[in-house]
Amino acid sequence: MADPAAGSIHAYGTQSNTFATENDLHRRSVGKEDRKFSLDEKHLGEDGDRNSADDLLAAMGYKAELLRSRSTLQVAFMSFVLASIPYGLATTLYYPIVGGGPANIIWGWVAVSLIILCVAASLGEITSVYPTSGGVYYQTFMLAAPSYRLIMSWICGWAFVVGNITITLAVNFGTTLFFVACINVFETEPEVGIFAAEPYQIYLIFFAITLLCNAVSALGNKWLPWLDTFAIFWTFAGLICIVVCVLAIAKNGRHDAAYVFGEFDPSNSGWPAGWSFCVGLLHAAYATSSTGMIISMCEEVRQPATQVPKAMVATIILNTVAGLAFLIPLVFVLPDQATLVALVSAQPTPVIIKSAIGSSGGTIALLIPLLVLALFCGIGCTTASSRCTWAFARDGAIPGAGWWKQVNEKLDVPLNAMMMIMVVELLLGLIYFGSSAAFNAFSGVGVICLTLSYACPIFVNMITGRQQVAEGDFYLGKLGWFCNIVSIGWSALALPLFCMPTAIPVVPEFMNYASVVFFAFFVVATAWYFIWGKKNYQGPPTQDDVVILEARRASVLNYQEKR
Repeated sequence: MADPAAGSIHAYGTQSNTFATENDLHRRSVGKEDRKFSLDEKHLGEDGDRNSADDLLAAMGYKAELLRSRSTLQVAFMSFVLASIPYGLATTLYYPIVGGGPANIIWGWVAVSLIILCVAASLGEITSVYPTSGGVYYQTFMLAAPSYRLIMSWICGWAFVVGNITITLAVNFGTTLFFVACINVFETEPEVGIFAAEPYQIYLIFFAITLLCNAVSALGNKWLPWLDTFAIFWTFAGLICIVVCVLAIAKNGRHDAAYVFGEFDPSNSGWPAGWSFCVGLLHAAYATSSTGMIISMCEEVRQPATQVPKAMVATIILNTVAGLAFLIPLVFVLPDQATLVALVSAQPTPVIIKSAIGSSGGTIALLIPLLVLALFCGIGCTTASSRCTWAFARDGAIPGAGWWKQVNEKLDVPLNAMMMIMVVELLLGLIYFGSSAAFNAFSGVGVICLTLSYACPIFVNMITGRQQVAEGDFYLGKLGWFCNIVSIGWSALALPLFCMPTAIPVVPEFMNYASVVFFAFFVVATAWYFIWGKKNYQGPPTQDDVVILEARRASVLNYQEKR
């Protein structure tokens, strides 16, 4: 049975001023004073930023429930932390080493980064028009024709929520495996670490990391922008240390440039050369899969229509440079590929760094920055995933939405949604007891679901002639068409690609179960729509486009006047 509170807002169709007044749609208590919204007044200072953004949110049918505490730089920093280069590249480096080695590592990263830049630009255009925490789900609904908007937004929304949850799970599980691999640089003899890491030990470490990330995200929300800012300086300090030490010491020598940029050996995967290279792209795709997750923070950003699109695009450019700065030195000192492929841990980064440094103590010192960054990434992903789940529940798309859509006013976070996600992640983590390939499934499903959710609004935007984004502050004109086409082409390749096993022949313990999990998700989400959603789900509040357009213009005008 649908939650009455969750569904009542939709009964009015286009929200009326009377309904907005009766339901306090345009007001929110902040501290001891109420903040008032007006499209007719000129606001000054940061309060003006927040008011104009909340006016736009109100015009889209929502009341502001979260504080807008993030500036342009802070939202860009969080976007950077969600990808967490170089940590995001360190935990999945196994894939391109199996797929082809140096050329797969370097050129795969460059290729995927350029593609994701197109995805970020495409989503940025749409976000500048519809900046809400509902993100791609809300955007798909508003862009699509009435005849198919419900089912389209339903699948997109569930893909976005599942993608956020599983990618957060993959980050925390990846941190666990990476942590174990880091401990085992203190090995007693080759390939014999000091920590056996039985499945129950792996799970308990994962459990602790997940609890820590949720605790920091829930209890320290007001300090998270500063934590993200610190993470930027921490990242580049750690990156400089790794690059300088690895290249300067290089105990086992250095490869030449021809090897670093041209060596390609797909023999370890068993796949044909071209397909082997493509399968290795999961490394880069995983690290950049968080691109659209930052959209879920729109309702905590002062000027989301302009700041979030810029942050998404700028972050991809910064990530590309930082990624190359991390990967190229590692490839210069890369040990034998077959040795790295044979690693039981499937975590080659600690082994590569130890091979170059020649000291367990020195290696762990260089790995500590990556481990700390891993926790920052887990906290950021936990925060973003809670916002997208909360927004989806706010529109009545999740059973029990009345509970999951609540915001804890004291902590200023959707605490119930966050705790629900944490429980789901901890339950899914139990899969590791049955298969050591669980991390592959988590990362694969996360990338696939997020890729699908990003593709939905971009595709709908294209088939409607890109008319609605033309009024946005981030409109790219003809370049937008190019970015949209590249994005959809990438999505068509990525969905089947990342269901493939890393190597053949396939054995059960190394099977890529992402295909099974994704297919199950798609079937369940579609079936649940016809069983429950078709009767109870009505989508986001529908508003008159003219009202939204006027609110958006007022918001942009206020931002430009302040500048």
